[in-house]
Order: sequence, then structure tokens, then C-alpha cells
Amino acid sequence: MEEKVDILLATYNGEKYVAEQIESILNQTYKNFNLIISDDCSKDSTPDVLKKYAEKDKRIILYLQSQNLGVVKNIEFLLKQVKSEFYMLSDQDDVWLKEKVEKSVETLKRKNADLVFGDLEVVDQGLNTIYPSFGDFMLLNKKIEKYINSYKVNYLYNCVTGCTVISKKKFIEKILPLPTYSRFLIHDYWIGLMVGIYGRLAYMPEKYIKYRQHGDNQVGTNKISHGFDKIEQVRTHFINVKLGVFGTYVENNDRFPKDIQKLNTEAYEYFKMVERKKNFNFRKWNIYHKLYKTENFKYYMMNFVIMNMPLLGKPVFALRYKILKLLKKR
Repeated sequence: MEEKVDILLATYNGEKYVAEQIESILNQTYKNFNLIISDDCSKDSTPDVLKKYAEKDKRIILYLQSQNLGVVKNIEFLLKQVKSEFYMLSDQDDVWLKEKVEKSVETLKRKNADLVFGDLEVVDQGLNTIYPSFGDFMLLNKKIEKYINSYKVNYLYNCVTGCTVISKKKFIEKILPLPTYSRFLIHDYWIGLMVGIYGRLAYMPEKYIKYRQHGDNQVGTNKISHGFDKIEQVRTHFINVKLGVFGTYVENNDRFPKDIQKLNTEAYEYFKMVERKKNFNFRKWNIYHKLYKTENFKYYMMNFVIMNMPLLGKPVFALRYKILKLLKKR
């Protein structure tokens, strides 16, 4: 008998696309699921759309929040409603291929994993392909291949895209409450990290989601750093991201194993120190090395120069930007 899966859908002002997403979920080849929806006080017709579907299909469990919770707390609310052994996360504006749930459950079992995440096909508003592979476009696939058997796949950077996730209920106690310290560490980042530390992650390279980009996405394919033409801008953004990520880790240090707690604190102090050093820095190089020693040499050196020797890297970065602009990659 198929195990029941709880599919979690957080909605807010999603009237344009949510019906299409719900249809794609209801038409899955895998039938034994609940679709648990929490609408966060939408101001458009989303609640009316949701009510119509809830009346037609008993698998839909609908919550209409009486006050706006915000994205994080709405997802946290949904995680608390999980009753089945397995749960999945869904965005309100995507479209799932009909085998998504079936293949996700199958992969979770076959790979004896506690969380499976996958690749996506990036599409526009009309579902026309923009990028065949989200993982390739965001330069994630090489990192995933290298670190998939370690928590590091979601430690320095987020490789887990939430809408592709299937995981086990038993890890929710490790995940909750979701951190709110930084906008750079969102729910899927934290979920992937916690399950990666205390369980086993697996990757599904097949693409079972049309990941719609329409300009109003909470998270998407926009690479902020690609808009920067000065190394100082990249450096500031890079350091702010790391301070947000490691600041979150330190704030929640008691939720990490002891050895990682030490690294969290060291890394946070390192990035605070680097933020103050504007041109050249070689202090605490050993901490940088701990974090990046398993990266390839090019990535290792590029990030070291950006953070610790921006004055030296400035002319190289300017030339690189001009070349990429000529190639229409910026």
C-alpha cells in the first residue's frame, strides 16, 4: 500500500497561478496524499479559489489564517500540521509533472534517504523553458555531486530548493522553530542543513517541476552579484550573506553537534573581522582554509581575493566584468 504523503502549500496573493499548481498536484499518478494549504491573509481572490478546490476534493485540508503570519511562520505552521511519515513542500506558482510525487517517494526509499531534493526546469509565465536545468544555471550541480554525502552540501551555500523536497516527519523536531535571523537563510536552506547533519540527503537530477519565473517570486533565479560591476559591491554582498548565515548558526548553536558549533563561531568571527579589513588581510587564514579547503583551487583563490585582497583583485575583476558583458553574460 502507498504511504500517505502530506504536501504543504503556503499561499499569499497567488490568484494568477495557484489553480494551475493545485490541478497539477491533484492529477499526480501517486494518489495517497493530503494537500495541506495555509493561506496567509491574501488580499486577492486566492481564498475563493482555494475554497472551491477544497469543496471538490477531500484530500485538501485548507487553513485560512486570520492574521498575516509572514512567509516563515506560515511555512512553520504547515510543518506543524504534518501527520504522515513523509511530507513535501510546494510553491504556489509552479507546475508539477504528474510523476513528481511517485518518483520522489520511490527515490527516498531506493536511496534510503531522509530527504530528497531535485533539479528544476526554469520556465517563464507561459511555461516556456528559460533554463533546462536550474542546477546548471545556478552552478549547484557540481557542488551537489561533491558534497551530497555530507552536511556541507547545505552549509556554506544553499543547494536544496524547497519546492523539490520530500522528507521524513521525524526530522521536523530538529527543524522547528525556523530561524528568522537573516533573509539570506530561508526555510529550505535550514531544512536541508538540519536533515543533512542528522540524517541522509539524496539528489534526484530528473526535473519534475516547471519552476515559474514571473517577477514576483519570493525566491528565484536572479543572481544579485551579476548586476555588480565593482569588486567592492560583490565583496560587501558576499560578506553580508556569510554574516547572515553564520550569525543564524551561532544564534542556534545549541541545535548543532559540538564540533560544528566551534566552526560556526569561528566562521562568524572571521567574517566580522574581514568586514573591517577593506584592502588586505591575512589574519585567521586558517579559518578560511577550514571552510574552503575542499573547494577547487580557482574557487578557493577567487573568494579569498574578493574577501581579503580586494585592492589587488580590483583590476582583474574590472577586466573580467567587461569580457562577460561583451559575451552577454552580464
